[in-house]
Amino acid sequence: MSMVTLPGLRELIEGISRDRNLPKTAVQAALREALLKGYERYRRTNRPDIATFDEEYFINFEVELDIDDEGFRVLATKTIVETVENPDHHIALEEVQEVAPEAQLGDTVVLDVTPEQNEFGRMAAIQTKQVLAQKLRDQQRKLIQEEFQELEATVLQARVLRFERQSVIMSVSSSFGQPEVEAELLKRDQLPNDNYRANMTFRVLLKRVSEGSHRGPQLLVSRADAGLVVDLFASEVPEIEDEVVRIVAVAREANPPSRSVGPRTKIAVDTVERDVDPVGACIGARGSRIQAVVNELRGEKIDVIRWSPDPATYISNALSPARVEQVILVNPDERQAHVLVPDDQLSLAIGKEGQNVRLAARLTGWKIDIKDASKYDFEAESQKMADLAEARRLAREDEERYLEELAAEEAEEARLNAELDEDGLDEPMEEASAPLAEADAATKLNVEPAEELASDDAVEPELAAVSAEESEGDEVAIAPESVLPLSEADESEDPSDAVAEADDIEESLG
Repeated sequence: MSMVTLPGLRELIEGISRDRNLPKTAVQAALREALLKGYERYRRTNRPDIATFDEEYFINFEVELDIDDEGFRVLATKTIVETVENPDHHIALEEVQEVAPEAQLGDTVVLDVTPEQNEFGRMAAIQTKQVLAQKLRDQQRKLIQEEFQELEATVLQARVLRFERQSVIMSVSSSFGQPEVEAELLKRDQLPNDNYRANMTFRVLLKRVSEGSHRGPQLLVSRADAGLVVDLFASEVPEIEDEVVRIVAVAREANPPSRSVGPRTKIAVDTVERDVDPVGACIGARGSRIQAVVNELRGEKIDVIRWSPDPATYISNALSPARVEQVILVNPDERQAHVLVPDDQLSLAIGKEGQNVRLAARLTGWKIDIKDASKYDFEAESQKMADLAEARRLAREDEERYLEELAAEEAEEARLNAELDEDGLDEPMEEASAPLAEADAATKLNVEPAEELASDDAVEPELAAVSAEESEGDEVAIAPESVLPLSEADESEDPSDAVAEADDIEESLG
């Protein structure tokens, strides 16, 4: 069997495997696919008689690598036929029986179709190189996706490698001993207090593992996600890890709209144990636990508050460190509340550029209006609340009335449809066709035999003679005229005269 030699094939596979952190089997599979693409380019060049090759034309070809002899072969699986139509897919029965007499029509044979060393061509080699690079990238992205798919929303240790535009390229590892993989930290996911320099380490949250083939790192990490704060507290507070203390909600503003306002986070905690103080457990002795989290976030302010099932208490705690006098739930359905604070606590409750009340609203899910307790008009606000309650009641009544009317209309429509189904469609169709039949009869002149009219008891003894005149628009006008009764008619009149008379009338009408 012939073979195309590839000097240094073993070293090539080992080097690619080491540089790209890929197993040797994945590198060999990518190399086989690349060599097959190069052979396809070679065959397209040598078969100008075929205008186009479809995607499945080379499906019966495969490449066999020989690592020991450092080369490769191209094998083709062909079907035995009587008459060869396509030499790339078929082989004649007579030709096969010269070697294997037991061969029959429809069997398949594997043939060596490896080209000569000097026939492979420069273009085929370039094609092989390009496809190999693409296949290696695909294999690498596939392995990264399988490795990090289950690690999304977890915190990893990252090291700064370089900077690209406004992004920071970092290296992360899924576990100890695993090779490092590049990850991208976008500008919007960076902290304003971070100072990124080469080889510095940071804790980052794995935000997303991108799928498909695209340029750039496949992993996206974040330093501004609220999940990073949760994970940092979980690693510093054993009670959270043991599920004695739980984090109920987190509101974070890592990148405030103004540079004069620093990043800040509010976190609500709770516990199922009466003897455990959840806020104290998160703060630690002399603030040691929360200080470790603050240091990792480069001085970010963190407020730990106690969660409460009572909305008023929860809102009051969320506005910490401001002191609240009273919380009025103005509209519980739409989650609106008025918070009364002393005059000296007003700016503290609102916060710098509204950051404190903004984070409290995100944390609790309520729309909070800060009011000065000394200037709050209880009567006016109570009247407003009563008016709003009355408006909501009327709106609910209108909605219920509309739904009832709609249901009644649907029931009436269903009843009519049911009655229509029971009566059937024959009678309505007959009633609808009756006017059409009458209109059709009015535009035609029918001469009935005298015997039928005389035999009908309901017919009057006198006949109406009609004269039809054709008017404009092809309409027929019918005018009654008096005729003699049947008893006074000439019974001895010849019937042939009546027939002739009828013929004359027909000619005059038509």
